[in-house]
Amino acid sequence: MRSRRRRAAGRATPTWASRSTASAPDRRALFGFVQLEFGFLLGPADGRYLVRSHERGPADAVLVLRTLGAPERRRLRARRPRSVERAEPEPVPTSRASVVRPEPFDSRGKADAWLASLRRDEAAVEAELEAALRVLNRALAAHRAAAAEPYAADVSAAHALVARLGYGPGEAVADGRFVDAIELPPVAQRRRRRSMEARDERFAAMLGGREERLVAEELVLRARADLNAGRTREAALEARIALEALIAELGERAPRDQLERVSAAANAALEGRGADGVEEAVAAMEAAIRRRRLGA
Repeated sequence: MRSRRRRAAGRATPTWASRSTASAPDRRALFGFVQLEFGFLLGPADGRYLVRSHERGPADAVLVLRTLGAPERRRLRARRPRSVERAEPEPVPTSRASVVRPEPFDSRGKADAWLASLRRDEAAVEAELEAALRVLNRALAAHRAAAAEPYAADVSAAHALVARLGYGPGEAVADGRFVDAIELPPVAQRRRRRSMEARDERFAAMLGGREERLVAEELVLRARADLNAGRTREAALEARIALEALIAELGERAPRDQLERVSAAANAALEGRGADGVEEAVAAMEAAIRRRRLGA
């Protein structure tokens, strides 16, 4: 019981009213949200968390995490392994992450207009999803550090079983209820036409020892993930190491012209001065790796 109280005390449980409201929160206030569900546990404890860039800064979002339908795993509590004759599929939990705007709409009309604009604009929907994923991946990065868990990974829209965008009262949104929302289907896997890249063939070749994976490939992917998650400082440091590895592995085919820029960005990141030029450097490295795959 004490451990539960300590965990609860460490979580943020903000009100859903506008910060300008001095009295009790208005339960009729409507908040915009992006909600994603995943077929696995995200890692952080369920709860409501106030997300800020700085302790005294304005709220960026309210993140609500819920675990739905978690299976009871008695087997995990067994003291000894047990014999089985066939493998049965295990039930899996569903994790729901709701990224809620910290400020309410001025009126129901404003909320309706916002959602109507999303229905007409696919690019705006993608922008809302990306912003919500940055908040969620920021939380997952904090969980990695707090739990010292290196295998707690970021997530993308492709990992989600479903994504919803809508609005509703704050407390209701936290419980998965809302006034109106649009539900997006899972990110469809594009048909992979046979091409010179041949992803499946390359995958099999690397597993079979017929092709060697560049060290730089993994490092560039990590830098790209950091950029997409808004972790610019980490991306700058990762990019410098990735470029040095790429130069060692590709020689003249590596984008050497980016070395000075990415080194300066990494140094600036270490000093907390931003990291200009990282996106361009990562894109150049991705292009160099792509040319190698294509045999150019």
